[in-house]
Amino acid sequence: MSAYGLARPLLFALDPERAHELTLQALDGAARTGALRLLAGSPVDDPVEVMGLRLANRVGLAAGLDKQGAHIDALAALGFGFIEVGTVTPKAQPGNPKPRMFRLPQCDALINRMGFNNAGVDAFVANVRRTRWRGVLGLNIGKNASTPIERALDDYVYCLDRVYEHAGYIAVNVSSPNTRNLRQLQEGDALDDLLAGLRARRDELAALHGRRVPLALKIAPDLDGGQVDAIAGLLARHGVDAVIATNTTVTRDAVAGLPGADEAGGLSGAPVRELSNRVIRALRAALPRGFPIVGVGGIMSADDALAKIEAGATVVQLYTGLVYRGPALVRQCARALADRARQWPGRR
Repeated sequence: MSAYGLARPLLFALDPERAHELTLQALDGAARTGALRLLAGSPVDDPVEVMGLRLANRVGLAAGLDKQGAHIDALAALGFGFIEVGTVTPKAQPGNPKPRMFRLPQCDALINRMGFNNAGVDAFVANVRRTRWRGVLGLNIGKNASTPIERALDDYVYCLDRVYEHAGYIAVNVSSPNTRNLRQLQEGDALDDLLAGLRARRDELAALHGRRVPLALKIAPDLDGGQVDAIAGLLARHGVDAVIATNTTVTRDAVAGLPGADEAGGLSGAPVRELSNRVIRALRAALPRGFPIVGVGGIMSADDALAKIEAGATVVQLYTGLVYRGPALVRQCARALADRARQWPGRR
């Protein structure tokens, strides 16, 4: 049995949020001694260019696991090809009241209603600046809960300004279900205005810093075909460089009747797999050929990662799968995608 297999029952005996914190602390300690690199093994070498960036392999860490950007070096030792941290907001905020994270082990799922708990963008940038890892780092930005939705652009631009020079790419989170009204920003004129404002400011920052940092938009799995088509059109119109599909779902059809299923928040893990794949397929049909799609949601095995690619994703990200399968999942997925890429040279 793996080290994680031995530790998992102990972790699952704890409150999920406390287990999360202890796991990150343990990873930090193992990374400092070099033990983590020995346990994780050599990362899969499968470089691929996405958004004009050279990723070490096709498996990334999804935002949400390291909200503060405080554990990047340890997480990098697990063999990710790229890492995304956040979501960060302009001002520190505590998030929603605890308890706010719940396991549904019967179906390899989590429900969270964290609410963008973070120490604010200045503390976040300070953490990012301390990291020694030099791989592709995505910084995920959002709005404060106290900011009216009609002023959301102000928060996103504020964060964009402060993270810009430290980011490999910047992810714009408009799809968390745990900030009131946030998902309204995925709709029609609201998204058009948000992306127009971000593009204009990104162009100014690119001129200022002499470097164009890619923008990616993270969307929900609970979108219908018309909404996906509309978003695809806006991505192309505003020069967004990638789309991350998807965030957590507010639906409960796949977990109805299970203990904890009625908790409010976003559902992640195996039950969101096909919802995410459906959105990825719709995006691939609607977007220009080759437009990057980052596939995330319900990856519990190498076969699940391959299914994301077959649906139309370019690369994938993990989060909840790590909770249930452990760090070995990173290499398993990266190896499977590398092997598949050799069979489909046109997809490299």
